[in-house]
Amino acid sequence: MCRSFQHLYRQSSDGDGLLYAWFPSMHTRVDIILSSQYSEDKLLLVIATIQDILRQLEKTANYYDADSELAQINQTASLHPVKLSSSLYEMIYLCLEYHRKTLGCFDVTVHSEHYTRNTIQSVQLSAEDQTVFFQKKGTTINLSGFLKGYALERIREILESYAIRNALINIGNSSILAIGNHPNGKGWKVDFDKRLHIGKDSENNALILFDECLTTSGNDSAERKHLISPHSGKLVEGCKQLAVVTTNGAIGEIFSTSLFVADEELRALLIDRFHLKTVIEL
Repeated sequence: MCRSFQHLYRQSSDGDGLLYAWFPSMHTRVDIILSSQYSEDKLLLVIATIQDILRQLEKTANYYDADSELAQINQTASLHPVKLSSSLYEMIYLCLEYHRKTLGCFDVTVHSEHYTRNTIQSVQLSAEDQTVFFQKKGTTINLSGFLKGYALERIREILESYAIRNALINIGNSSILAIGNHPNGKGWKVDFDKRLHIGKDSENNALILFDECLTTSGNDSAERKHLISPHSGKLVEGCKQLAVVTTNGAIGEIFSTSLFVADEELRALLIDRFHLKTVIEL
């Protein structure tokens, strides 16, 4: 297990330790705060375990890495059924399930050749032998709009296994997991910039997260257009973002992406159907 990260550690008078670590991963920066009675060495082991899991996820599901498992599947699954690792099978299964639940707003096949709204129907999963087969040539799966949220849930599992009850995980300022409390108060305060539309769940351009995830989708500049609407097949224009608060990072990532690409009527329907209490337009 390779420890290639930077960190700061501070111990309080009552014996609790506060570790802040950061490192690059998933084409962005990952920031982690752990608050625990564990020693510095034990907390560093936790960070190294998290870093190792993120590396594994990139090797499994990085759409842009030609050597990843997902890239290999995209190249061959239209020729014959391909065996999947358990984690990739779980990811694809969940994405197909929520394609239906979001009424087509969340679609991991939008980057396929000659994409249509029916392209995703060509993805055939077999639960019996854990394989995938693309019935339509040119079909590809891109998990980029999902992977960071899924990573948060894998990190949560690690923290639970080490019995760490207070932590903040920030992947690229767009996918955040808050567990327990900050050492100086209840929950974890997450700030937004001036474009935040203040809602009932926020105060002074901030949210207090407690055992929750905040996930954000959108364009952070007019030039950066990367999300495709499954309904139009075109890139969503404009400098705008949308964030949701959920109890599960993977599901939150799905909803933030779905709501961002949905029109106003469909967005309102999904918010009501899934009882999403905190949806913020930035």
